[in-house]
Formats: sequence, structure tokens, C-alpha cells
Amino acid sequence: MKPVFLPAIDLEDVRLWMSDGSRYRPRVPDCTGQYLDFFRRHKVRATFFVVGEVAALYPDLVRRIAGEGHEVASHSMHHVPLDRMSPEEFAADTERSLDALRAAGVARVDGYRAPIFSLVERTAWAHGVLARLGFTYSSSVLPAKSPLYGWPEFGAASRVVDGVREIPMTVGGGLGLRVPFAGGIYFRVLPLALIRHLTRSHAAAFPDRPIPGYFHPYDLDTEQERFMHPGIHGSHFYNWLMYLGRGGMLRKLESFLDGVTTQTCAEYARSLRERSASPSGGASA
Repeated sequence: MKPVFLPAIDLEDVRLWMSDGSRYRPRVPDCTGQYLDFFRRHKVRATFFVVGEVAALYPDLVRRIAGEGHEVASHSMHHVPLDRMSPEEFAADTERSLDALRAAGVARVDGYRAPIFSLVERTAWAHGVLARLGFTYSSSVLPAKSPLYGWPEFGAASRVVDGVREIPMTVGGGLGLRVPFAGGIYFRVLPLALIRHLTRSHAAAFPDRPIPGYFHPYDLDTEQERFMHPGIHGSHFYNWLMYLGRGGMLRKLESFLDGVTTQTCAEYARSLRERSASPSGGASA
């Protein structure tokens, strides 16, 4: 049996987080269109975690995503990490994101992804807020140490926390380094042979656990003007990595898809609910 991959696009526009971002060309519609064309060719349905301000700016794009059969989920309203908000501010931000998605024609929103995987131990209160707002699952935890946000103690298994199913990122590696190899920078810069090895190893050890992915519009963008990306503390090394491997990203993803099957995050979360509701079902995977 092939490993299960949960392809996801974190639909965000980094220009909006920069004081001078409007001077750069808008690239999100074109890059998202490339993903949509790619998924259509390969008969893949993905989850698009959409930032509310992007939905408000490009409602027709969000309608196209939903109209082509993909899942639309929330990625916050303004991409503010959770530890910079109180629970009340987080609830208000998330409600605004839901309003923006509904205004763009999205009828149902099951899932949430925290900006920069900032759902960590000190922001664990977010699960309860998400449950009150009607979310059924979150995919917001990076269960490893990270330069930005990580929650190693959460563990690798999906489980229900305060009424919400958490689907953590899959991490792997060696020499003490564990990274979410199936997404973002890591997918772009790691050799495909290593990504495949980590995927097979994960599937052999945990056949019931999928591998969530995450990609961004900029991950395949070779035409955007160069700038220092916000949120990386002015690091020229990390900024160099932000541009590395973009040109070959879709070809690499195409090769990777040959060895996996795919589901949306909502489909996987629903399968776990059905499994746990059965007489022989379990609560985590």
C-alpha cells in the first residue's frame, strides 16, 4: 500500500506583511493558478489553507479553488502567530477569517492551520477556541524543535485536543535533525531520494499515519522580485533558502506523487472520526 500524502497550500501573500510590499508585483493569483493546473492534470484534490486577507483581496480565486473541488480551510485573517494574540484576539481574528472565506463563497470550513505552526504548548488554548468556533480539525503543530515554533512533546500521532482533531506535521531526518520533509523549504532543498526514503520509512513504521504537506505560492515562483522576507529576523541565509529550488519544485512534486496516494485533510480527519465511532475504532493515529 502506498503512503498517504495530504497535499496542502498555505495561501498567503508575503507582500501584505511588509511596509513597502505594494511596490512588488502581485504573484499569488498566477502562482495559485499553476498549482490548480498541476492538481487538475494529476487528478489531485488538495487543502488550501487560505489567509483571510487573501480571500478578501482575491475572492474569485478562492471561488475557483472551491469550484475545482479542493478543500478550503482557514489560515487566520492576517497571518499573526498565535503567541502574539490573547485567546480573545485569536477568536476575533479567526472569526474574521471565516467571514472572509464565506464572503468568497465557501460554504463549509472544517480546518485551521496556525501561521508558522505557532500552535505550541504555550498556545494550546487555541484548540478550545477552534472547537467553539465550529472547527473539526487543525493541522498546526510541528512536533519537533524549530528555529521559529515547535512542540516536540506533542508527539507524532494525531489526536483530539479539547474537541478538535490535531493532525501534526510528519517529521524525519537523522543526526538529531528532524524536519517536516514533505513541505516548504525542506521539500525544495532536500534531495528527492532522501524525501522518498523518509516517506517509505514513515509509512513502514506507521502505516495508519498520513504525511501532511505544505506549500506556498512563492515555493514555485521564479518571477517575483527579490526582497528580504518578513519573519526570518533579517537572516540572509534563510532568505537565500527562501528562493532555492523554486524552478524545479513542481517537477519534484510530480515525481513524489508517483509514490503516494492523496487525500484532503478534511477527508483524513473524517476517516478518523468514523474509525473512532466504530466498535473497534481507536482515538489516535
